Amino acid sequence: MQRSLVTSDHEIFRASFDRFLDACVVPRWDEFERDGVVDRSVWKEAGAAGFLALEVPVEFGGGGSDDFRFNAVIGEQTNARVLRGFGITLHNDIVVPYLLRLGTPEQQRRWLPGMVSGEIVAAIAMTEPGAGSDLTGISTRARRTGSGYVVNGQKTFITNGQTADIVITAVRTGDDPYRGLSLLVLERGMPGFTRGRNFDKIGMHAQDTSELFFDNVEVPAENLLGEENLAFTHLVDNLPRERLSIAVGAVAAAEQALASTIEYVRQRTAFGKRLADLQNTRFVLAELATQTRMVRLFVDDCVKRHNDGELGVDEAAMVKLACTENQVRVVDRCLQLHGGYGYMSETMIGRMWRDSRPQTIYGGASEVMKHIIGKSLVG
Repeated sequence: MQRSLVTSDHEIFRASFDRFLDACVVPRWDEFERDGVVDRSVWKEAGAAGFLALEVPVEFGGGGSDDFRFNAVIGEQTNARVLRGFGITLHNDIVVPYLLRLGTPEQQRRWLPGMVSGEIVAAIAMTEPGAGSDLTGISTRARRTGSGYVVNGQKTFITNGQTADIVITAVRTGDDPYRGLSLLVLERGMPGFTRGRNFDKIGMHAQDTSELFFDNVEVPAENLLGEENLAFTHLVDNLPRERLSIAVGAVAAAEQALASTIEYVRQRTAFGKRLADLQNTRFVLAELATQTRMVRLFVDDCVKRHNDGELGVDEAAMVKLACTENQVRVVDRCLQLHGGYGYMSETMIGRMWRDSRPQTIYGGASEVMKHIIGKSLVG
């Protein structure tokens, strides 16, 4: 499909990123999946190649790009090539904007150069055992002291949880459900900040997803990100971009699932003819291709609107809902067309099926997206 969204510059960038994946990630992917984490050396290699924190200003070592289409290329390729365990999109698309938008000059000098080079890997911690999509349920508490805060509590399902050197952490600093949340940057090595197990997930095995524990962690006041008690607003402001990032990857994965399945059914025979010659196969692929073309047009429009500063909360919820639900449906039905081979973990479609399932859960579950959309329609 010819896309008006991307230019030759973006395609050159895509080819360069693919070469990086071929050289530094793909040859070691089985190792990373066994270990449950992408080796730190890959982050440094990505930084050296210019693929981390693309928007960071030149003064901090970044490229200073304000074009999200380059971020989208990275998300598309890691998803299409079933390398989603590499948490680069979380680092680039989700954490970096918090520091650019809310960070003080001193905070930006401390952390952004390392995020560009790969010396610093970042994470964001919102989810707790008792608080998922409902941010008002956050109970990890930060008590104000003379020099900062003392943090106690627990986070769970944190992407980059084992690897991260800094974690933007949502904490409760007041009793009001909405105006009682703040963001603190916790750093590796702070006494009382420990990491629990690296979860054994159904898929995305190379991505470290962890519990984090805070036991009287002393956090200096200068690690407060944004204004105290205004984190709910900060989080809501950044969620549209996070949901767009997820949607971008979802469409790329669905397109790749279709492409590999079309190639398979052209070669595979059953009942004396190619699978591609059976009416059911053609009808299934026709439906999936049509739906995927529709969400491709939708997500590309949302990327453009985000670049123009026009992407709203309701639109981001719509695109995340539409694209991830389509991804799960497409991958599942493509696996069905592969038959038993599709359920083998050495096949692309098998790995894609296992890795696609959480797309409708994290970043706001589909049910939450429907709630947001419905509220925007009827109040």
